[in-house]
Amino acid sequence: MKSLKPSMRENKIYVLIRGKNLRENVEKAILEFIGVLGMSKCGLSFISSSNGELIICVNREAVDSVRASLAVFREKMEVLKVSGTLRGLRG
Repeated sequence: MKSLKPSMRENKIYVLIRGKNLRENVEKAILEFIGVLGMSKCGLSFISSSNGELIICVNREAVDSVRASLAVFREKMEVLKVSGTLRGLRG
């Protein structure tokens, strides 16, 4: 299968989040706030988790929606950093 041109690929952004029960709560928060269609548009994927922190990868156009959904969710989740690369996020 031929790979996509770089201009056709989705541009991704990495988000570092701190909180409790993050995997479940992030999915619930996004589903509640922007719905199923919005969740599919944001292209959510989980990268890594450790010590109450989680790194997720989302579509660049949906970063504002994801941050808003995490802010209004009933359980406390804090966005610590947003970066275009994993190296910039961890460093």
